[in-house]
Amino acid sequence: MQFEGLPRRRRIPTLTPLIDIVFLLLVFFLLTAHFVKDQSLDIVLPEAQSANTLNDEDALQISIDQHGSISVNNQHINPDKLDEVLRKSLHGRSNKQVILRGDQTVSLGLTVKVMDAARKAGAGSLDIVTRQP
Repeated sequence: MQFEGLPRRRRIPTLTPLIDIVFLLLVFFLLTAHFVKDQSLDIVLPEAQSANTLNDEDALQISIDQHGSISVNNQHINPDKLDEVLRKSLHGRSNKQVILRGDQTVSLGLTVKVMDAARKAGAGSLDIVTRQP
């Protein structure tokens, strides 16, 4: 005995609304995204034969460019306020490591001034970044 049931139809979901929603989300994210170019100092690192690799994930970064401009964690600062900025930056940190990136043409006097300010601010260690030739 054969029973007649409801005829089976293949149901294919309509993809047009789904594609429209995905397209709208794409447009929304493109319009709300912020494309920011990182600003950094143009530094040519000095060369050193005995350079070691650093683990600088959590360290305080100090950079000096060829004109003597100083930045702390990519924020340009006034050299007269270096002591104050370093003291505030190192105050609440558990890692007191400071990494100095200086252009090879920077005067030794400015480098020593930055190193001295870092030591006075409470830096646990101070590393100078170089590149291998």
